[in-house]
Amino acid sequence: MSIKELLLNGTSFLLLMKEYAIDIADIKIKDEEVLAVQFLQHPEVSKESICIEGKNKDGIINFFGTLHYNLLNKLAVFEMQGFERTALPELT
Repeated sequence: MSIKELLLNGTSFLLLMKEYAIDIADIKIKDEEVLAVQFLQHPEVSKESICIEGKNKDGIINFFGTLHYNLLNKLAVFEMQGFERTALPELT
């Protein structure tokens, strides 16, 4: 199960994405492959600093925070610590 799938199992992450009008299909977890390998090596409760990129009609939003996870129970929680917005360039 991917990190994104684990996060989508929780309502708080879904509410955060809804608050910023981000479609679930437009979410990308940076370095997800590296984190997945770490998950397999350390399935117990742990935490990692991560960046989640989301896109909406206004641009790109990068969410920075801590991912708390427990693979044995298939749980993941994102604790947001900040974000930055980047507007999409206008095509002329």
